[in-house]
Amino acid sequence: MTDPLTATCHCGAVELRVTLTDGLATARRCDCSFCRRRGAPAVTAPMGGVEVLRGAEQLTLYQFGTMTAQHHFCAVCGIYMFHRRRSNPNEYGVNMGTLAGVNPAEHEPIPWSDGVNHPSDAPDRQT
Repeated sequence: MTDPLTATCHCGAVELRVTLTDGLATARRCDCSFCRRRGAPAVTAPMGGVEVLRGAEQLTLYQFGTMTAQHHFCAVCGIYMFHRRRSNPNEYGVNMGTLAGVNPAEHEPIPWSDGVNHPSDAPDRQT
């Protein structure tokens, strides 16, 4: 699955064209304080692999901690769309649930990555 896919938020205000690095094989969840609460599995796209087709003005940015990761949400419906990764700032994580025709439940179990003990964090601060 390296052909471009369409990703949309719940209300349809934001639409992306996404080209994944290795299809859905990269699906994973993270247990950092933010991702654990968000709950959405993400798949990997290279830096040039996410194009906003509609709704760029509706995307809002959230950052915390090291400020490396950049989490983009629809400001209308609140759906997490994609983020620039802290683990590899040259990659995007794309919300698997926003991809047209993809139901994350059909791909369980989806592995977890250890974001609590991320090497970019100070030893005395866990995210």
